Amino acid sequence: MGIQSNEQLLLEFYALIPFVQTLETLQTEQWNRPISAGKWTIKDIICHIMMWDKYFYEEAVVKVASGQPVTARQLDFNEFNASSRLYAQSLTVQEVVEKFYLYRNRIIDTAASLDDEAFSREHKDGDHQKFSIRNYLRDFLPHDKHHRKQIEKCIKSQL
Repeated sequence: MGIQSNEQLLLEFYALIPFVQTLETLQTEQWNRPISAGKWTIKDIICHIMMWDKYFYEEAVVKVASGQPVTARQLDFNEFNASSRLYAQSLTVQEVVEKFYLYRNRIIDTAASLDDEAFSREHKDGDHQKFSIRNYLRDFLPHDKHHRKQIEKCIKSQL
């Protein structure tokens, strides 16, 4: 497979946008139904992804682009995810989708505006760990794929 270029990473990170666009054709009831017993809804999942995008955009990506210190830290992800699900309940499907597009595009546009050196440069995050936009994207792509597979399986089971 080899090492992916920065452009390839951005294209893969972008790939969730057209996927979410296909989900817009689903009925609101489908968005609000758990993907399986005891699991999250599609709306919960997309809001969860959006909240991670928002966090990393605001605490890392925009900071790298503007030459400020990266403030992203290792969060208690169970707590973060629980608050994302709670937030999803306060939003309409359309609001979740719009916010997803907003933050996903902000990450892509900001990262794409950087040259290769800045894209890959390592910074110290809020926990003094190494952070680079390149590694962040590479690390989050499996997360996107995991949730995409869950949603695809759920939709297939409803056909």
